Amino acid sequence: KVDIEGDILRVSYTKKGKEEIKDIHRYHSGIAKRNFNLGWKIARRFDLTKANANMENGLLKILIPFSKAAKPKSLKIQ
Repeated sequence: KVDIEGDILRVSYTKKGKEEIKDIHRYHSGIAKRNFNLGWKIARRFDLTKANANMENGLLKILIPFSKAAKPKSLKIQ
């Protein structure tokens, strides 16, 4: 789950319940999936309203474009 709250980008995952079979001995059970809740404060130069997220091959990609208002400005020296 990806949430945007003001200038905070929050990525979280809640593990679904799974029944454990007690009679089976495993040497390896794969990648551990744990709950997590991470948040990052994003600079104003990025436009979070146009953020895009996709999951491909188990990798989450979040693309956040630059804001048009955050372009560098030049001042004329007099």
